[in-house]
Amino acid sequence: MRAKQTNSLGLPKPPSETRVVVAMSGGVDSSVTAALLHEEGYDVVGVTLQLYDHGQAVSPGSKTCCAGQDIYDARRVAEERSFPHYVLDYETNFRESVIEDFADSYLRGETPIPCVKCNQGVKFRDLLKVAKDLGADCMATGHYIKRTVDDQGRAHLHRAHDHGKDQSYFLFATTQEQLDYLRFPLGSWSKDVTRRHAQRLGLLNAEKPDSQDICFVPNGDYTKIVKKLRPSAEKPGDIVHIDGRIVGKHDGIVHYTIGQRKGLGIGGGVTENNAPLYVVAIDSGQNQVLVGPKEALARDTLYLKDCNWLFPDNKTKTSDVQVKFRSTMAPIPATLTVEENNRAIITLETPQYGIAAGQAAVCYADDNLLGGGWINSSHLSRTESRP
Repeated sequence: MRAKQTNSLGLPKPPSETRVVVAMSGGVDSSVTAALLHEEGYDVVGVTLQLYDHGQAVSPGSKTCCAGQDIYDARRVAEERSFPHYVLDYETNFRESVIEDFADSYLRGETPIPCVKCNQGVKFRDLLKVAKDLGADCMATGHYIKRTVDDQGRAHLHRAHDHGKDQSYFLFATTQEQLDYLRFPLGSWSKDVTRRHAQRLGLLNAEKPDSQDICFVPNGDYTKIVKKLRPSAEKPGDIVHIDGRIVGKHDGIVHYTIGQRKGLGIGGGVTENNAPLYVVAIDSGQNQVLVGPKEALARDTLYLKDCNWLFPDNKTKTSDVQVKFRSTMAPIPATLTVEENNRAIITLETPQYGIAAGQAAVCYADDNLLGGGWINSSHLSRTESRP
């Protein structure tokens, strides 16, 4: 029997009969995605989520993702290509799912990753529902990640062709059900290729720079956001050496992150030869910042919660993987042990520094994204491996 012919999005009908909702942030990546699909003849519908918080979490007039100029740019791209475009007010959802959680994470002494929470709790949950309500066959985004389908029809995610732009770390929480519906047309491209297409298509935002900061944090000053939402974040407390000595005072744990060396406000004479000190732990219960030498940061065992896995349920519970606990790092060798209740343990082959609760640990088999979870705690188990 001849296999059904599919279009470029893997669906068994002509592009003209295939409705695609494109999540448009106003940036060049999502704009190129929408314009290219429209050029191919797909029934494209652009949707932009308005996430702007009217001065409640950010200063009035400041720029956030999908607000102000971004919405204007998305709308203009749709108008110039003549496909429909809708702006949906998701301020409340964004505040509750992302901003409030961001502030609470810092109060717990964690290092949050709001971009994952946004994908997990707004874009790939709420927006997918909107796309299905609009009768779309699939939803496309401008993320740099590759999607493939195996011979059994199961969809998989892989790191982008351009590892420098790869966004798989931020998409580890994508469920299999969501993945079946999502498409990522830019996964095999570099950013240079995307910009060349933007110029060819005459898009007004072809030269628009990439956003470097967390979208709702103006000028990268996350403490301002946390302090406004949670005034108790500036409660003073002690800076304590891991040997038990009080070596300084802090103006709120929100000002400190695991691995921090500069700006501790600790004078000389605390350590032999004035060796540098690092933040090695944040005790929110005692309102203390714990400091110690660099070697005290070493960790080789990570305990994960709220995991999401993209491999079949019958996969072995223990396997060799590569793992990232920061988006910009190269994956490193580790052993993954999957437990019940969406928990897991990752054992690193070599101890690493600066691992913090609240970060994500994302697992790969070569370039295949296996999933991951949120780091709940970590420790160094192999004392003989201390650096």
